[in-house]
Amino acid sequence: MGKVFSHMTMSLDGYIAQPDDGIGELFEWYGAGDVTVPSANEGITFQVDEASAAILRDLTEDTGALVAGRRLFDIADGWGDRHPAGAPVVVVTHRPPADAAEKWPTTTFVDGVAAAVERAKRIAGDKNVTIASANITQQALALGLLDEVCVSLVPVLFGEGIPYFSALGGGHQLLEDPVVVQGKRALHLRYPVRR
Repeated sequence: MGKVFSHMTMSLDGYIAQPDDGIGELFEWYGAGDVTVPSANEGITFQVDEASAAILRDLTEDTGALVAGRRLFDIADGWGDRHPAGAPVVVVTHRPPADAAEKWPTTTFVDGVAAAVERAKRIAGDKNVTIASANITQQALALGLLDEVCVSLVPVLFGEGIPYFSALGGGHQLLEDPVVVQGKRALHLRYPVRR
C-alpha cells in the first residue's frame, strides 16, 4: 500500500499563495531548467533542473489519487478533469457543483477529510495519495492520516498570504529528519511524520 503525503510549493516565510490566491513567483522553479517533464495534462509541461525533475517524477508517477479542497478545485476549474499528475482527484466539499457528473466525470466529491483520504486510498490501490491543500493537510495531520509532509521551498518572501500550516489541532507535531534535494529555484524537503 502506498503512502499518504502532502506536497505544496511554499515561500521562505511559509505561504503557499498570496492573500488573493495568486501564486506570484512560487512556481518559477517549474520553468527554471532544461529538463522537460511532461504532465498528464497536454497543456502543461515542466522545464526543471535534473534534481527537481527526479522529485517531480516521483511526486507524479507514483500518485494514484490526489485529494484537493474545493477552493483549489474551483481556482483551477477542476484542471479540466485532468490533473497534471494524471491521477483521479477527490475533492473535499460539503456541496459538490450541480454539474459535477457532466463537467468532471473522473472527479469524486466527498464530505470530510477522513472520508476523502479513505476514498483516495481505495482509488490509488498500491500507489500514493497526494494531498494538495494546506487546510486538508492540517486536518489529515491532526487525524493521524498523513505519512509525509513534502515542501518545495522557494526563495521568495511574501510577507502575507495563505500559510501552509497555521493552527494545528492537537498542538505540536514532530516530524523525522528531512530528505533534502537542492534544485534550481527550489529546495525540496520531505519530512516523514513521526508516529
